[in-house]
Amino acid sequence: MLHAQIEGFVAVAREGNLRRAAERLYISQPALTARIQGLERDLKTPLFRRTRTGMVLTHAGRAFLPYAERSLESLRGGAELAEGVTGELVIGSAPAVSAYVLPELLARYSARHPDVRLLVRTHHSEELVAMVVRGEIHLAVVRELRDARVRMRPLFEDELVLVARPDHPFAIAGAVDIDAIHRAQLILFDRTSSYYDLTQALFRSMGVVPRGVMELDNIEAAKRMVERGLGVALLPGTAVAGSLESGSLCEVRLEGAPPIRRRMALVERGRGSQPETVAPYAALLDRIPELIPRARAVSA
Repeated sequence: MLHAQIEGFVAVAREGNLRRAAERLYISQPALTARIQGLERDLKTPLFRRTRTGMVLTHAGRAFLPYAERSLESLRGGAELAEGVTGELVIGSAPAVSAYVLPELLARYSARHPDVRLLVRTHHSEELVAMVVRGEIHLAVVRELRDARVRMRPLFEDELVLVARPDHPFAIAGAVDIDAIHRAQLILFDRTSSYYDLTQALFRSMGVVPRGVMELDNIEAAKRMVERGLGVALLPGTAVAGSLESGSLCEVRLEGAPPIRRRMALVERGRGSQPETVAPYAALLDRIPELIPRARAVSA
């Protein structure tokens, strides 16, 4: 049983798709298939079932996955300690990612690599892509978009959640039809954000016009306004996970409307090598659905 086989197994389990897993490992799909088949021969049992929507773990695969993940984590930890990674890591991220995802990742990164100097640049996605192209940052987490100048890989999905204060009628009801939004004071954030565009597109498609709107320039301010009872808001799940857990906000199920999700991706230059500080951080990015509450694994 080889490290490369276990690494391939975990990648396919997380992605649910051979092609995406191969891209994540920077190997060909046939090479990844050979790794999986070799591991299945060693274990004498199938680990995946092929379906029309992707690769699904068998019962044996589900049982083996936590052991495989722990094995990789131990090997990474030992290798990193032996290598003594030092230097500088310059990363970029969209505003919501900087505020609600990066703190957990960078705390873990710094604990493992205390000698690495971290620099974080927060901008909207298009500017971050341009910064990657210009070589100003090593890599960035942005909303998924198309740009031939860079390589992009999906990391997670963030779903907008309708939230209200616990004593708000919506929270007491637990669920409302989307038509009820026209009777509510709606709090929006950051007109330049793609979240704003997604929210407006939903209301237009459903023919809903909110009664009143308060616009703020960032998510945290919008969340505080909801907590003060000034209205309801559609906010990223990663941004409100802590408030929902503490009980300062309640999630309201929005009926009659499709989920509003934004896919976030890793973007890096398509060519050239990266400093040794990048690989451990990229490995943490792959674990966002596991480490960050309300971050959803990328759907097939």
